[in-house]
Amino acid sequence: MPKLPAEEIRTREVLKWRGLHLLHFTGSSCSQKTRIFLNVKGISWVSHPVNLAMQKNHSAWFLGINPRGLVPVLVDDGAVIIESNDILLYLDKKFPQHSLIPAGHTDQATKLLQDEDALHIDLRALTMRYLFPDFLVRKKSSALTAYEQDSGLIRGTPDPHKKIELDFWRRFAQHGVTDTQVIRAAKNFRSRLQPLDEALKKQPYLLGTTLSLIDIAWYIYVYRLIEAGYPVGRLHPQIQAWYERLHARPEFRKEVEEPSPIRWLRRVLQWIQQLRRSTLSDVVGL
Repeated sequence: MPKLPAEEIRTREVLKWRGLHLLHFTGSSCSQKTRIFLNVKGISWVSHPVNLAMQKNHSAWFLGINPRGLVPVLVDDGAVIIESNDILLYLDKKFPQHSLIPAGHTDQATKLLQDEDALHIDLRALTMRYLFPDFLVRKKSSALTAYEQDSGLIRGTPDPHKKIELDFWRRFAQHGVTDTQVIRAAKNFRSRLQPLDEALKKQPYLLGTTLSLIDIAWYIYVYRLIEAGYPVGRLHPQIQAWYERLHARPEFRKEVEEPSPIRWLRRVLQWIQQLRRSTLSDVVGL
């Protein structure tokens, strides 16, 4: 769904924005990949941070732009584009110089983006279990109620994706991320990463000899998996080597760098998990 109809945008001020604007959050995986794409393409844009930690994505102002309540959102001369992969495809078409979809690979790129998108909830589960303490990421019930009751439409109908979001966050508030979710997520990632690992035995990048938007999208996922304790290097050595090459590039690395307090909290969280034998490897048996 590249663009939302203008009549569905209730926060009308954005319809008057000129130029390229990105509503995003520093620690959002989808925002990170979009910013890396913009860096690599050398595209100028105006930043509009949306603080997910303060749950500003469930404010009336933001839901009036994107009723789905997710970042990033691109506003291009008043046109509103949601969903990060749609944003990448939109921008690559708008700025065709140095395209990040290699010629002849459009269908393969679309398939790999679909695979990546299908793992988004799995990535969120591992992120919420292993990267951040519960108290930093649990949604307030008032924010979820505001989100549930919001009347915004997407292309003329209530958004079916809203139920998926509400189910995840309400279960998380009650039970956290369960071992069952962790095992399922790790299994799904392993099955999707193995073919990519095989492909990288023959070529330096996921779509061949040049960097593509597929590399950008999967880089973020592999970064999160490594941070969560998934043994990428042991299970997928070609992906580990590919990741290290990308991570050495400043336009990639700077978008995933985190403040020292967050890194410290993560070390404490993972130290406790090691003591309790509840690390990702412990739970999954990797």
